[in-house]
Amino acid sequence: MKPSVFRITSLVLLLALAGGCAKDAPAPVPGLAPDATRDGHLALGNPSGATTNPTNYTNYLLSKSQFALSYHRDKGKPNWVSWHLSRAWLGSAPRQDNFAADAELPAGWFRATSSSYTGSGFDRGHNCPSADRTGSVADNSATFLMTNMMPQAANNNQRTWVGLENYCRTLVSQGNELYIICGSYGSGGTGTNGYATTIAGGNIAVPSNCWKVVVVLPEGSADASRVTSSIRVIAINTPNNQTLAAAWGSYRTSIDAIEAATGYDLLSAVSSAVQATIEARVDDGPTS
Repeated sequence: MKPSVFRITSLVLLLALAGGCAKDAPAPVPGLAPDATRDGHLALGNPSGATTNPTNYTNYLLSKSQFALSYHRDKGKPNWVSWHLSRAWLGSAPRQDNFAADAELPAGWFRATSSSYTGSGFDRGHNCPSADRTGSVADNSATFLMTNMMPQAANNNQRTWVGLENYCRTLVSQGNELYIICGSYGSGGTGTNGYATTIAGGNIAVPSNCWKVVVVLPEGSADASRVTSSIRVIAINTPNNQTLAAAWGSYRTSIDAIEAATGYDLLSAVSSAVQATIEARVDDGPTS
């Protein structure tokens, strides 16, 4: 009798322990890399202090599952877009090409549509790239919202820009996670139809420059606290015209220089001592 009671008691305890472990363990997400996570897009800071107040016409915050951005109503484009990139965001979802107006903009605001750039001579230039969001169809579709677009010269978008985008995913395939901030500033660019300051009947401003900052970290957690003075940071600033070289490395600059041009504080969640070092540095690492 006693051995039976012991065996039953032991079995109950084992089942209870197993149930406790099962409850504590996170459920695996189908299709996502097990060692990588999807982290917050503003973990390193909100560059312009954007808010969700609808009267904030020039610096309106849109926080989506796939990226975060500051939107300028009167320019019809984002000031900047910020996103996290790890293997957890990458999968096999195909490019959707379903450019669409963003219904999350406040009522009464101009909403660019899929045809707003038609005949303008400028590409619908992604800030957060389609290929950075292939984990699901919904993720990929989000990158085609027009609030993620800027009027970009074709040679900038299709050659220089895409080269850095591809390199970022190469860094991810090597076991890194990235925080990427991208944007545009200035007035007037040159597309396939020549120089212009606006398109879409004056509703979308054409920028003179397109810029991007990439913070490279090994996969891990508590990301802002892991940004040290020795980590790699890539910053580029490109003129928005047709004369660009294909090699994105030709346009490397410092974060300090981009901040001076835009007025943003790009890594505000990082310690000020670390910012002082990495924001002054110009990257000289590999480009492929």
